[in-house]
Amino acid sequence: MCSSWWRTTTTCTIATSAHDNNNNDNNINNKLGFRGQKLRYSCIDNGGEDFSSGNVAMGSVNDRGSDVVSTLSPKNHRNVKSKRLKQNPANKLLTLPTILTIGRVVAIPVIVSTFYMNSRLGTAVTTGIFIAAAITDWLDGYLARKMNLGTAFGAFLDPVADKLMVATTLVLLCTKPPEAAMLGQLPWLLTVPSIAIIGREITMSAVREWAASQGSKLSGAVAVNNLGKWKTATQMTSLTILLAIRDPGFTEVGNLGTSGVALLYVSAGLAVWSLFVYMKKISKVLLM
Repeated sequence: MCSSWWRTTTTCTIATSAHDNNNNDNNINNKLGFRGQKLRYSCIDNGGEDFSSGNVAMGSVNDRGSDVVSTLSPKNHRNVKSKRLKQNPANKLLTLPTILTIGRVVAIPVIVSTFYMNSRLGTAVTTGIFIAAAITDWLDGYLARKMNLGTAFGAFLDPVADKLMVATTLVLLCTKPPEAAMLGQLPWLLTVPSIAIIGREITMSAVREWAASQGSKLSGAVAVNNLGKWKTATQMTSLTILLAIRDPGFTEVGNLGTSGVALLYVSAGLAVWSLFVYMKKISKVLLM
């Protein structure tokens, strides 16, 4: 409701210049704290008459004498809403990709427990969990990019979860290789590539941490490339095969076991090669 001053002036016509109107709008905006914004205000007197002028901005002021209401324009409202939607996921600690990543970390003790079960059930559960972990390794990255759910915590935890899963599986296979004939007689066949893979991962983690502290150029030099992706693919495939042939039914290596060992060596070779590629890129950046 408007004050008596408004009621006494309902029949009066006030003519002002465009320059004065702009100055009045600016003064009202400054008083309300909206600099550079235009306000549309409306007042309704006791007789039901409506007085309005200006444009819509933001906020609202209501008292017994007047009703000043302002809102964002539809276009600005959509822009603000879209910005909030884009910013909110990054502020969350737990998103769907991050939950999948945490699930891989939680699954590691389960793999260790089922690995030493001397039964087909134990072998099947261990292999199944590792396959699920390999799938979520791809899925969490896909969801983070597709749904804009990437977070700083997720970006930190994802490679850590991968390295923990791979290192744990390699250590388990070295302590208890499959009972196939060739692997039982030559256990070092798994030890050598395991040392190469784990050593490379430890080295790259330290190099990436150092590069991140030195600036964007070095960080770009150690960004994941296609060589690293092929290394991960062959690594996951070989470990899945080696876990599966632990079944008591596999008494001979056969083609499946041979392919598992061969892929593990290919993965180790790609790991060492990618390390040299990263080091070469770093040396070029430092010598520039």
